[in-house]
Amino acid sequence: MEGEIVISNDLTPDNISLFENIRQEDEHGNEYWTSRGLRKLLGYSEYQHFIPVIEKAKQACENSGYPIEDHFEDILEMIPTGKGAMRQFRSIKLSRYACYLIVQNADPSKEIVAHGQTYFAVQTRKQEIFEQSNEEEKRVFLREEMKKHNVALADAAYHAGVETDRDFGVFQNYGYKGLYGGLGAKEIHKKKALKKSQQILDHMGSTELAANLFRATQTEEKLRRDNIQGKSNANNTHFEVGQKVRQTIKELGGTMPEDLPTEESIKRVERRIKKQLNEK
Repeated sequence: MEGEIVISNDLTPDNISLFENIRQEDEHGNEYWTSRGLRKLLGYSEYQHFIPVIEKAKQACENSGYPIEDHFEDILEMIPTGKGAMRQFRSIKLSRYACYLIVQNADPSKEIVAHGQTYFAVQTRKQEIFEQSNEEEKRVFLREEMKKHNVALADAAYHAGVETDRDFGVFQNYGYKGLYGGLGAKEIHKKKALKKSQQILDHMGSTELAANLFRATQTEEKLRRDNIQGKSNANNTHFEVGQKVRQTIKELGGTMPEDLPTEESIKRVERRIKKQLNEK
């Protein structure tokens, strides 16, 4: 018989830690729970009594439009059977969402089930907020990196013979045309429905910013490494590097940068993050 866990009445930090204590991570750092561990925590005396709850959760998962196999994975789990002996039992590797669905379908008369419903609902929402914030933070970070590397790129281009602001604007356009399938800054503005006063880089998501950052860093390196000289050669180098980045995106099955969505101004994102930090 698998051991039982004593539960207190309130959703205290100790109760919260019970759910965290049975949370595990796989070799890729992905969190999961096991059905046998969750069964004990939710107070079901026998695993067979818990199976109908799991089946209801699977049905709810399917009805919500999510693939069951993404959240419920059959595994063999080593369980102590007494006197230190271990034995393999059939179990299920559960995602956080799977756990949420299970506690929603568990016996509501069990106090720990109510706590579990609160815990997984709150934690799932926190994860959603974190993922949203994480994307915003990545955008801010990559935009700052673009600013720094554009300065370094301008310096490398200057030493290659791109000496005036007008020349550098042309040089930058060649890079955009390589990466964006022939679209220059004006065409990208139109494609992204941006105003003339809005900077393209300020309205890119993290994926698009990362592609442009790679274009900028690789062009700078090639200009310096190959000692490229002359405006025409520098322009062609920028175009070719942009093309190479585009080809890599295509080979990986990614979305072309001109087809990625236009994001809200990075300045608004920065203000929002700053406000959130101040509130904390």
